[in-house]
Amino acid sequence: MELIHKYYKDNFDISDRDWEVFASKLEYNEFPKKQTILHEGQVENYLSFIETGLVRFYIPKEENELTFAFVFNHNFFSAYDSFLTQSPSKYRVETITDSSFWRISYNDLQAVYAETEIGNLIGRKASEELFIKKSERELSLLNKSPEERYLDLFSEKPEVIKEIPLKYIASYIGVTPQALSRIRKRIS
Repeated sequence: MELIHKYYKDNFDISDRDWEVFASKLEYNEFPKKQTILHEGQVENYLSFIETGLVRFYIPKEENELTFAFVFNHNFFSAYDSFLTQSPSKYRVETITDSSFWRISYNDLQAVYAETEIGNLIGRKASEELFIKKSERELSLLNKSPEERYLDLFSEKPEVIKEIPLKYIASYIGVTPQALSRIRKRIS
């Protein structure tokens, strides 16, 4: 929980009172590797902060799953469209590694918004951060080659990229596993 407190202190100068309200709503969970934490058709009820671990977002398909996002430790994540609208998710969220999260439920977050001075600012900033990541991903798909997308992912978190199965990386950058092998061979 100290990581989240530091994040809010550094970025928002959260007061002790507001932190106490927010912290009282957080719950700690641990999930094993390859654990589905949200199935398609379920409503996302949590905004989560990854203390340790790695998560992927994907659309299950009979032949090939379509991975469209990775979230690394010390970042917030949520199936945010489902969370905001409280409607069923159209995709899955799964841990790639053993992971630990601090989570706040939708209803508890609404209470934080109502009970604290800084709650709405925190919510707005979280929304802005998720929007920027989504926009960057869309622009990357439209403007960059698969090789550039691979290099971007590698430069973002080189220490954990080795923990992501190559088939997930291939799906994420929009190529087959064989094409990814050729890309990796070219740049090594």
